Amino acid sequence: MLQFEQFPNDFIWGGSIAAHQCEGAWQEDGKGPSAMDYMTGGSYEKPRRVTKELIPGEYYPNHEGIDFYHTYPQDIELFKEMGFKALRISIDWSRIYPHGDDAEPNRAGLDHYSKVIDKLIECGIEPIVTLYHFEMPIHVVREYNGWLNRKTIDLFVRHCKTVMTEYKGRVKRWVTFNEINHIDPASEFDAIFTYMLAGVEYEAIRNPKQDLARIGYHMTLASAKVVAIAHEIDPENQVGGVFGLTCFYPQTCHPQDNLQAFFDTNRDYYQMDTFVNGLFPRYKLAEYARSGICLEISEEDRLTLLKGKIDFLGLNYYSSSVSPSVVQKEESAVGSVFAGITNPYLEASDWGWKIDPVALRLILNQLDRRYHGIPMMITENGLGAVDKLEADGQVHDPYRIEYLRKHFIEMKKAIADGVNLIGYLMWGPIDLVSATTGEMKKRYGFIYVNKQDDGSGDQRRIKKDSFAWYKKVIATQGADLA
Repeated sequence: MLQFEQFPNDFIWGGSIAAHQCEGAWQEDGKGPSAMDYMTGGSYEKPRRVTKELIPGEYYPNHEGIDFYHTYPQDIELFKEMGFKALRISIDWSRIYPHGDDAEPNRAGLDHYSKVIDKLIECGIEPIVTLYHFEMPIHVVREYNGWLNRKTIDLFVRHCKTVMTEYKGRVKRWVTFNEINHIDPASEFDAIFTYMLAGVEYEAIRNPKQDLARIGYHMTLASAKVVAIAHEIDPENQVGGVFGLTCFYPQTCHPQDNLQAFFDTNRDYYQMDTFVNGLFPRYKLAEYARSGICLEISEEDRLTLLKGKIDFLGLNYYSSSVSPSVVQKEESAVGSVFAGITNPYLEASDWGWKIDPVALRLILNQLDRRYHGIPMMITENGLGAVDKLEADGQVHDPYRIEYLRKHFIEMKKAIADGVNLIGYLMWGPIDLVSATTGEMKKRYGFIYVNKQDDGSGDQRRIKKDSFAWYKKVIATQGADLA
């Protein structure tokens, strides 16, 4: 019997990172350049840019990251000290196949991740591996137009088969894609996001609605193929998909506004529906038909989707939003793509993201009911903030502790509701480069990395106050949140 508001004894505590945001070493050991290596630094006020060539004197933060490629032994030891049960990492495709279509994999790249995985296991930390976290070889971007081209499916599937075979028995949980749901024809076309998520350059997009639909479908189909192969390689493999979700509230209680909030919240659930149910949903096909979008779905594709259903669902949750009123027709607030209309009941982070723990419980309950109790794991959640290294050499971040405490309380409530929540992986347990802004200034970690946006700093690792707090949370299985 479930105890009221308690975490299960086997609940998985840990964190999530991504290769392109932390590894650095962008040209070492045979690695090829990835799409992310051509993105400049940016800020909240100044968007990142994609350059055709590397511009001398321009700052490309992913080239150095936080040097996790070399510091992973020490960093993993710090995760062990906190008591991590799991760490979600990504394997950079361009380290394994430097051009994406090479005849043979890069042995040095395979060996590097083998050492990282072994170190995690040695420290009692389960490696959870994301196979695509935006790290596409630049050659695939420019030669194949990324996920716009169906040929990219075969290249990616080969990459996944290589690494899943290489690490068979050592990695049991895999994630096919991270947040591909942000590529959707119903969303406003964003050249940077499309490039980052789908590996498609701006000039390759001729018809945004049609092309975004094709990209999303190709990635969905690729996931299904990878799931089937993972189960063939090792029947004990568990494969999931990770989605970044936002809960939308209606701006008024007018029925039309409630309907709009429903559609906004569910706008990009179609990929989740396909991942879980193995069937591309009729409602999305109907939407496409109304927009003049045509997808080529063969009978072979339908069988592939059916055989490629995921085993667990990963949820990246940071913020809620408010749907613009179709009645009042008020304009959205200026700011982050996640910010939406100002919600007077919520505070915002330094980057304008609304802090809303209750919405996490709401989304978890909605997904649990929608997908009949599929195992779910929170694969990203956290607070990006301007942390300061004080005169005492410490970082005091009570705001992060409070943020996490409130979210953990709502997670407990969701579990008491009957939600099948199996784990929590905090985003950015160590400071790293922000994907959206390219900043180090936007810090999430329990561990401060002494590096600044201009590239200065000695990269020292410093435990923040939240380090000891999260260690206590894990040690008490979430019972002590004080």
